[in-house]
Amino acid sequence: MQIALIGCGAIGHSVLTLLQQHPSVQTQWVVVPRITTELQHTVEALAPGAQLVHTLPQDAHPDLLVECAGHSAIAQHVLPALQRGIACVVASIGALSAPGMAQALEAAAAAGSTQVQLVSGAIGGMDALSAAKLGGLEQVVYTGRKPPLAWTGTPAESLCDLANLHEAVCIFEGSAREAAQRYPKNANVAATVALAGLGLDHTMVRLFADPAVHTNVHHIQAQGAFGSLELTLRGQPLAANPKTSALTVYSVVRAIVQRTGTWVM
Repeated sequence: MQIALIGCGAIGHSVLTLLQQHPSVQTQWVVVPRITTELQHTVEALAPGAQLVHTLPQDAHPDLLVECAGHSAIAQHVLPALQRGIACVVASIGALSAPGMAQALEAAAAAGSTQVQLVSGAIGGMDALSAAKLGGLEQVVYTGRKPPLAWTGTPAESLCDLANLHEAVCIFEGSAREAAQRYPKNANVAATVALAGLGLDHTMVRLFADPAVHTNVHHIQAQGAFGSLELTLRGQPLAANPKTSALTVYSVVRAIVQRTGTWVM
């Protein structure tokens, strides 16, 4: 299977590293906004033969396009690929909080007679949450806790002294749509939970800067006619980017590799 990878930052680099264990997957194109000597050396080492490009060539038709580049990559790269009939995997699910973006993805996939897959990223249990929606889902609350410095470079800096916190501080409370828009690099999980369940405007989100935690802690509470669901996941942050869970990388790689097998779970 030939793939095109959008982005080669912390997540993309880690994805390429893990894909070395799966020779059935060949990365043919790596799409980045700026090509540097360091990046050329990285790609040569991790994906020999892959082309470093600014945009997917018009004559390229990979079996799968994999987005690991952030919200802007959806409109710039994913939508055109879907329209060309190229199946896509999307990691930056928070981008779907933008008005009309989810509908645009659906329309592009329909136009190209293909599919877009949203990976679960740093959280689990989305299959159960989606199933519960069919049986009657009434309330979903997502709570995310991260070490204070993981919120560096976000609006949380104006709310508290992240470097000197001694107790947990709630830095956001509101809808999943608002969370994904205010904390786009931190709130992909909130958007994922919302899209699997009650939607971006009806999923409650609470985000905490918590000096008592040393990992990214995700907690989901849901209830409805199906019963109740409660899930807590403590994920290790990605070494190269503490704003991202390592499980996000594994989720992306799983989405790629499962397409080469006979079982889908």
